[in-house]
Amino acid sequence: MSKKKIFIAVDTNKITRAKRIIKDTQTNKIKVGYKFGLEFFYSKDGRKFLKNLKNQTIFLDLKLNDIPNTVVSAVKSLKNLKISYLTVHLSSGLSALKTLKKESKGIKIAGVTTLTSLNNKDLKEIGYNKKVNELVRHQAKLATKAKLDAIVCSGHEIRSVKKVFKKEIITPGIKIHSTKNDQKRIMKPEDAFAAGSDWLVIGRSITNGNIKKNIQNLLEILED
Repeated sequence: MSKKKIFIAVDTNKITRAKRIIKDTQTNKIKVGYKFGLEFFYSKDGRKFLKNLKNQTIFLDLKLNDIPNTVVSAVKSLKNLKISYLTVHLSSGLSALKTLKKESKGIKIAGVTTLTSLNNKDLKEIGYNKKVNELVRHQAKLATKAKLDAIVCSGHEIRSVKKVFKKEIITPGIKIHSTKNDQKRIMKPEDAFAAGSDWLVIGRSITNGNIKKNIQNLLEILED
């Protein structure tokens, strides 16, 4: 059986804390990669740190959302980094998605569906007529048309997405404990894997408090 795969969210702007998170989450029982978002990438030494980070699976979560020329220019500017995955909002449109995928070379492009901080009420406020599950399924079809490498969706939409998107599924909004924080569509890790996710993204449930103890707790949950 292949190892379960987890991206640890390195949500900090401090290099020392990033190093601590990486050091304390090392294990050979599961495959671990590291997600770096806007906070870290825009920090003073964030990009330099990523440039020098070796032998890690790096998930750069920039959620690009712009016209085709701009997203292509963005991915070209990242070529000196050893990035494995890069996110783009599927709402950028089919043209931007196809163009980005064509220029991505060795970087896997992951399409972001509807953020886990949004629910049906939020979508209505924004102006969407579709409910979350309908919208995410529609977005997944767009990712398939654009031939993207992966899709980012909450655990609640995994089964629906898998019917129309046949590549990797990355699932944020994973909580070992029941606290929601700012995310509304959350799921336990064991349930997300059971639904068919390929990668889980876990942040505060691991990085808050005793990191080594938290990662051990996760391993015990996944072994049950």
